[in-house]
Amino acid sequence: MKNLVKLAAGLMVAASFMSSAASAQTVLKSSDTHPDGYPTVEGVKYFGELVKERTKGRYSVEVYHSAQLGEEKDTIEQVRSGVIELNRISMAPFNGTVKETIVPALPYVFRSEEHMHKVMDGAIGDQIKKAFEPAGLVVLAYYDAGARSFYNKTKPISTVADMKGLKFRVIQSDIFVDMVAALGANATPMPYGEVYSAIETGVIDGAENNFPSYDTAKHAEVAKNYSLDEHTILPEVFVMNKVAFDKLTPEDQEIFKQAAKDSVAKQRELWAAKVAESRANVEKLGAQITTPDKQGFIDAMAPVYEKHVTDDVLKKMVEDVKAVQ
Repeated sequence: MKNLVKLAAGLMVAASFMSSAASAQTVLKSSDTHPDGYPTVEGVKYFGELVKERTKGRYSVEVYHSAQLGEEKDTIEQVRSGVIELNRISMAPFNGTVKETIVPALPYVFRSEEHMHKVMDGAIGDQIKKAFEPAGLVVLAYYDAGARSFYNKTKPISTVADMKGLKFRVIQSDIFVDMVAALGANATPMPYGEVYSAIETGVIDGAENNFPSYDTAKHAEVAKNYSLDEHTILPEVFVMNKVAFDKLTPEDQEIFKQAAKDSVAKQRELWAAKVAESRANVEKLGAQITTPDKQGFIDAMAPVYEKHVTDDVLKKMVEDVKAVQ
């Protein structure tokens, strides 16, 4: 059934693209796993508005939110193969394809969101962008996704010892699996859309994510213990199929790149507001927010770095990130 849904979604996208090609306007399809109104969804919508305005209507963007075209793993393949042209996605699932994405996915590599912005807006961000091109993708922008923290339905987490034996859903990334193992817990990679029912039925005890996701996915209804360990500040990546990008005229390529850059400021503004709103929402639901001994979590991450930062390129990137003030 899932395969039929994906096939139908692909045919729908292809049919829409062909019909638009017959007119003066080319409609580009973009996927997002988050619901309508979420800051990443609105960031891509804003990008689309700017592109439409600046190309005088020759291009527009249609955003398929709420995982309408599939979960992240599926849509990565869709954008790489050209079934869809655009995709907003977490950077972690690219760790096995673009090794440079390992660095921003490392726990505690960023000191703060401001530090992350400086890194991703600078030379290191440009280095990661170039690394995506052999994978058939052009990075248009990095969006905010805030700090990710653990939450569960069993107990408050104040120290690493409290993590022992708990089962957490993680992104489909080896780094996240190893991070959870280093804390004495058990990791279960699964699609984002399956997390609520998995917590509710006891398949897992909890998950890890930012406040807006914890709120909008309604995970706070079933897992009321939120621990502000802030283990990763993982940027989102907004990508375009490279073949589709290369078909644009040089002038249109510049329009797309500038529109994406302009959308970043908008998305960051929306993100900051959403974090405050979502924290208030989950507290009203009865979520108990604790601030753990973060240094204990940082100290536990040494094995993760030893396993995943294995070559000179990645080692230098980590040092370069630390050097950014």
